Amino acid sequence: MSSYDALAASYDGLMIDGSYRKRADWLDRQLRKSAIPVRTVLDLACGTGTISCLLAQKGYQVTATDGSEEMLTQAMGKAAALEGQPPLFLHQTMPRLRLLEPVDAAVSTLDSLNYLTREKDIRETFRRVYRWLKPGGQFIFDVNTPYKLRRMDGQMYMDETEDSFCVWRTFFSERTRVCTYQVDLFRRNGDGAWDRDFEEHRERAWSSEELRTYLTDAGFTDIRITGDLTLRPPKAEEDRWIVRAVRKS
Repeated sequence: MSSYDALAASYDGLMIDGSYRKRADWLDRQLRKSAIPVRTVLDLACGTGTISCLLAQKGYQVTATDGSEEMLTQAMGKAAALEGQPPLFLHQTMPRLRLLEPVDAAVSTLDSLNYLTREKDIRETFRRVYRWLKPGGQFIFDVNTPYKLRRMDGQMYMDETEDSFCVWRTFFSERTRVCTYQVDLFRRNGDGAWDRDFEEHRERAWSSEELRTYLTDAGFTDIRITGDLTLRPPKAEEDRWIVRAVRKS
């Protein structure tokens, strides 16, 4: 199974602590500080579209892409309830990004870029985002830090709702710098019985030096890495970095 095929229908319930509104508010404040007026926004690897919909509610014209058809199905159902212009959802993987027209800004949240485990894929993704940003446009994304992914080695996590139960087992390889999540998902169906699905997710621990190099090589300038939802320099034991970069004017 591809990532999140089985989890898509249960994802929002299991990730209720994702602080989406707080994250969307923070992104909104940064977009308002952009060197160019921001009306159109790309949400790269949008998942079930929560951030996309929150940004659309703030008045942005959002184009949202994701590689999982199941996640996009959930996103489109969520967007159908919005007043005003809903996001435009496109089924695309990150290294294959291709938009209808350039956007004023691009965002990607909740460690989507960690899912790019090969250097050629993250480099190509940065090149594609640069290609589809207008001059002066910001690219803002977050990543799980190497510190966090190493700390997850050998851990087990559990999440549950009334109709789903999820077990995550995590293993980190120092050789590949990849954290593997093995996910068992149990869902209660209509007759009260439980169905089981299994997925395996992989996240790469990208260093700050690598991210700066790849962004610079793609053409980005004014690259800044901070702690999560802050403008301060990251701490040594930071779980998530915010990375901001600007396309040359």
